[in-house]
Amino acid sequence: MSTIDHVGLSVPNIDKAIKWYTATFDIFQISEIIEVNCEKDPITKDIFDNVCKKFKIVHMCTSDGIGVELFQFINPKNEMPSNNFEFWKTSITHIAFTTKNIEEVYDKIKSTGGKHKSKIWNLFENKPYKVCYCEDPWGNIIELSSHPYSVIWSNYSKTHLDQKNKL
Repeated sequence: MSTIDHVGLSVPNIDKAIKWYTATFDIFQISEIIEVNCEKDPITKDIFDNVCKKFKIVHMCTSDGIGVELFQFINPKNEMPSNNFEFWKTSITHIAFTTKNIEEVYDKIKSTGGKHKSKIWNLFENKPYKVCYCEDPWGNIIELSSHPYSVIWSNYSKTHLDQKNKL
């Protein structure tokens, strides 16, 4: 069985991103900011297809041990890599955080420079599960969930969707 290990996010300013993610989600930094010269490092040269010049990376962690990597790419070469991996762009659909007080974090995101993408929704009328979508100050999409993913979706059935579509 596999588990989620971490999510990587590309941001334009790593120092501001560290402060924002720490203040907004109470995640913590587990490494120093590391600057990597892609042209001299064979691993990153292979991963980023000789298009990357330099980047900064910091490793952060949620209280349940899931990693959040923040990348700041410095002067990527202005060309499409042959492996079609546009690493310098926001490249995941979203990162999701489970939070005990979804309303409080929802408000905190906006008050610290982020944006609301949706309102807070109850997923099913007979369950207390809530979700919403927001955005960090750099455009990365964040989902907030009131309950762990496995709790919400392990008991899901088509009847939930049928009930919702009848509304």
